[in-house]
Amino acid sequence: MPVAAADQPLYALVSATPPVTVAEVIAVMQQIETLLPNSDGLKWFNRLYLEVTQAVDLQPASAWQDSAGLLQLDVVFANFYLRALAGFLSGAAGVPASWSALLEARFQPGIDRILLALAGMNAHINHDLALALLAAEAQSGVTPGLDSPQHADFEAVNTLLRSLMPTVLTQLATDTLGVLAEDTGKIGRVLAFWDICKARDLAWGFAGQLRGLSGPAKDAALDAQDAVTGALGRAILAVG
Repeated sequence: MPVAAADQPLYALVSATPPVTVAEVIAVMQQIETLLPNSDGLKWFNRLYLEVTQAVDLQPASAWQDSAGLLQLDVVFANFYLRALAGFLSGAAGVPASWSALLEARFQPGIDRILLALAGMNAHINHDLALALLAAEAQSGVTPGLDSPQHADFEAVNTLLRSLMPTVLTQLATDTLGVLAEDTGKIGRVLAFWDICKARDLAWGFAGQLRGLSGPAKDAALDAQDAVTGALGRAILAVG
């Protein structure tokens, strides 16, 4: 299926040479932010992801036990988002149901920005993060355990996200004049329904399960995880 004319600049951006540094990841997401109109629901996930990535990048290297490893994971992880978006825009086969939940609703009216943002986070974390952990491990040759520097950094990111998420979601619900455009009272209910830190911890555990699987068993586990994540994404978008 050819890329829709309106999406061709976006497709050209996300299908180009993949970023290899966090600075390049941020630059790509900033360009996506510029390209997308406010009527495109993808904009709100991209903005949330951009804010989170910038917050991690702004931390001093001394904040992490393995700064290089954390930044490598950030880049690997971001490229799963860009590949899923490129695949969806081009109509490629095999786009995860996790991502389709958000991307099929890009222009659906009446969905709060915060719900669109969290539906994207749901796809990216529940579907992509375990795979990104395994891909980063393959690149580094290090398989981290629960007492490793890499897991300590993973949990430190959780601490950062726990404080950051309510603030960023409130910003998403606010228009450019600082006037509340949406019901911020919904933020607490949604974060109770879908906890980003719990989702990240489950992804770490799922990566451990996948290490012990191969062939059809691994494919079946991934398909089941994708189906559940896609259903959860649609449930998030339907929160009233």
